[in-house]
Amino acid sequence: MPDDPQSGEPPERVSFLDALKVWTRIGLLSFGGPAGQIATMHRELVEKRRWIDEGRFLHALSYCMLLPGPEAQQLATYIGWMLHRTRGALAAGILFVLPGFAAILALSIAYATLGQIALVSGLFFGLKCAVLAMVIDAAKRVGTRVLRSRTLAATALAAFVAIFFFDVPFPLVIFAAGMLGLGAGARWPHAFPSGAAHAAAGESATSLLDRMEARGELAHTRPSARRAATVLVVGAAAWSLPFVLAVATGASPVFLDEATFFSGAALVTFGGAYAVLSYVAQRAVHDFGWLGAREMVDGLGLAETTPGPLIMVVEFVGFMGAYRNPGSLSPLVAGVLGATATVWVTFVPCFIWILLGGPYIESLRENRSLSRAMTSISAAVVGVIANLSIWFGLNVLFTEVGETHLGALRLFVPELASLDLLAVALSAAAIAAVTLTKLGPFRVLGAAAVIGLVLRGLVGL
Repeated sequence: MPDDPQSGEPPERVSFLDALKVWTRIGLLSFGGPAGQIATMHRELVEKRRWIDEGRFLHALSYCMLLPGPEAQQLATYIGWMLHRTRGALAAGILFVLPGFAAILALSIAYATLGQIALVSGLFFGLKCAVLAMVIDAAKRVGTRVLRSRTLAATALAAFVAIFFFDVPFPLVIFAAGMLGLGAGARWPHAFPSGAAHAAAGESATSLLDRMEARGELAHTRPSARRAATVLVVGAAAWSLPFVLAVATGASPVFLDEATFFSGAALVTFGGAYAVLSYVAQRAVHDFGWLGAREMVDGLGLAETTPGPLIMVVEFVGFMGAYRNPGSLSPLVAGVLGATATVWVTFVPCFIWILLGGPYIESLRENRSLSRAMTSISAAVVGVIANLSIWFGLNVLFTEVGETHLGALRLFVPELASLDLLAVALSAAAIAAVTLTKLGPFRVLGAAAVIGLVLRGLVGL
């Protein structure tokens, strides 16, 4: 898969097959949690291929930030839906999680049968350092494009402070930013310049979606009560499939327990995976006894270092729970089925939210008041990305990061003695490669993975 996609003028059209190749590429590159994944999509879809412009990208991201579930996967689903309708949404959303699903499934099997994954840890150590470089580069690029006024810059800073230092929930920060845009935007509209204003002003098309819109090829993005009803019926049927199969086959009770529990968890994952992981860990370890506390930490490590959303840790939990409670099945078969059912009920709702709400969100792009609200939300999203980037960086460069509270104030305090000098050196080299050379992401990730495998996995540095 080449590292240098097309650039320059946006394409006239993109075939579904070509889109599949790009979504596969993005899925393979989706390391680094939400910050890294959003950075990857921005680089691939906005900067290099010009399939979507900055305004539409941030408009979609702002909506996804408000939803339960992994915002980056939902953003891919949203863009895929705009480009190629329902099949595009399914392709983009599935391919975003498929590499991570395969990796965690393989590692779960290795973990359950072999009990150690030292070489794999070395491999993913290098990948994390490379992803940190890409996250830093993308945060700078997105920030300079979005923060086009002092008010927007102040909004981004306030969002960062609220989340990073006071642990304010993501949805509350996004909601507050939207209210700011609605209220203050009506009085001072120039403080909230919209990134989507170019198309409305009659300028030349800046993206593939602009050209599709001019040709009347985005009719599917307009609201339709009939389509919404179809999404609800089909989505509910798909979501219920693991329940039906568990009951109809009389399989081990663990499958019905997992489907029920993780369906509920999928509805409360506002603000990213960390907002719900403590709840998942407590129930899975203490209430259900599917795995031990140390194993839960190991599963989180797998999810943090493989492609895909961090919430994919539930796949590991689902595997271990069914592996240890297989009923009449072999442990490995039960584990695979448990992992698959868990991922199914976790991600099917994501497709429902996008296909159901996307048309209504797109219809708001022409409303000036709501457009200013979404512009303000986009600025807050920059603060959210900065929060995720710094948190990710701390956990890459230090092996021990503590958390202390002074009243409402929360501080992340890294243990200075735990500074990982190899991580510092490899991250610095990756930053230099990303910012100073023309090396593509696959080459940077590949080189960092090999270095990490050799130095950390084999040599033991």
